[in-house]
Amino acid sequence: MTASENFLVSIVGKDQVGVISEVTSYLFDVGANIADSSYAVLGGGFEFSAVATFTSGDTPDEISNGLANLQTLAGARIAVAPFAFETTRGETATISHVVEITGGDRPGLIARISEVLVEYGANVVRMSSKRNVDEAGQAHYRTRFAIWAPEDRVQALESALFNTAGSLRLECTLEVV
Repeated sequence: MTASENFLVSIVGKDQVGVISEVTSYLFDVGANIADSSYAVLGGGFEFSAVATFTSGDTPDEISNGLANLQTLAGARIAVAPFAFETTRGETATISHVVEITGGDRPGLIARISEVLVEYGANVVRMSSKRNVDEAGQAHYRTRFAIWAPEDRVQALESALFNTAGSLRLECTLEVV
């Protein structure tokens, strides 16, 4: 039986069609089993991260060098490092609700909403924020928090989120997943 090691693979590069396909094909070819992964377009770039179990015995440098040879990753920043945490998720990493805040630009919005989430014992599992500019040149933002929240605190959390968003003149929704 071959020993296995868990690594965190992090890549930041120029966004283009085929990045996920080429990266995940390479990882499969070198014996990686991806546990969790994430991909996001950020402006004209992308960020890919994955926790993967490798049975090939390759070192982080060998994996990183192999990724660097991929055409879609030319000029990308690639990091492969040991992952010292469990690869399975606990209860608080399960998404129970999605909070969406929409409206104009409000500096500090993410900090204010995340403080409310902490106050009510909610854990952020994923977060994304996106700016869209309309035809009149006006910026509109949509920030989404995929969270786990304790069932007995959801009603109070919802009220606090709506009050906080309202004080910033923003719209808020809370959806059960």
